[in-house]
Amino acid sequence: MTTITVTVNGVRYTSEVEPRLLLVHYLREHLNLTGTHIGCDTSQCGACVVHINGVSVKSCTTLAVQCDGAEITTIEGLAHNGQLHPLQEGFWEKHGLQCGFCTPGMIMAAADLLKRNPNPTDEEIRHGLEGNLCRCTGYENIVRAVRYAAEKMAATQAAD
Repeated sequence: MTTITVTVNGVRYTSEVEPRLLLVHYLREHLNLTGTHIGCDTSQCGACVVHINGVSVKSCTTLAVQCDGAEITTIEGLAHNGQLHPLQEGFWEKHGLQCGFCTPGMIMAAADLLKRNPNPTDEEIRHGLEGNLCRCTGYENIVRAVRYAAEKMAATQAAD
């Protein structure tokens, strides 16, 4: 067993984990944060995307021990004070989800994209989400949801 200390969604945790434990299993089974989904275990689908030190990473191919000392944000950590993140709101308002399985990973990947590029074109949104698969929506509403969030975030920033 190996001791790790991580900060997840602003809360610090110290845990004993097996060195081979995947981050996605640590989050789901040790911390009961089940918003991060397990889709493929091969880094193909993107349902497991979280942020590690501000960068989107597929947690199904990241070992928990690799995250010792890291700050991790999951889908549960995006909303603040009961207020949905603009991406969460955008997926709701623009029907960017159907079954919802891919949604947490899509939102986390899109949050990273918007941090790097706050005003992406539709093509840049599609490129930014390339590592995330959705079998339901055809992606058009997902692109609309990300554009909605980008516009809302820009308007909020302009008002501040």
